[in-house]
Amino acid sequence: MTELAHVPADRRQLDFRTFAYDLEEVNGAEFVRRARRYARKARLELRFDPGRGKGSHGLLYVGNRRTVVKRGELKPGALRGMLKQLGIREEDF
Repeated sequence: MTELAHVPADRRQLDFRTFAYDLEEVNGAEFVRRARRYARKARLELRFDPGRGKGSHGLLYVGNRRTVVKRGELKPGALRGMLKQLGIREEDF
């Protein structure tokens, strides 16, 4: 919490929440690698099907859940949505 000592008390809670759960930038290939690592630890089946997407998109299946993955940089909101669709907590990713 020392990083937020300069922030006024009424803004500290929001800033801490943003600081604590800020996702780093990830591209599509890195997302698939991390999902593969997560699936291995959770003993879930993982499959990526590039033929099921259009253009630079493909479907990623983790267990019985799926999400669309695109090539290139993933914005934080899209990343959160993809994790939610797969049922993966940000902390586990």
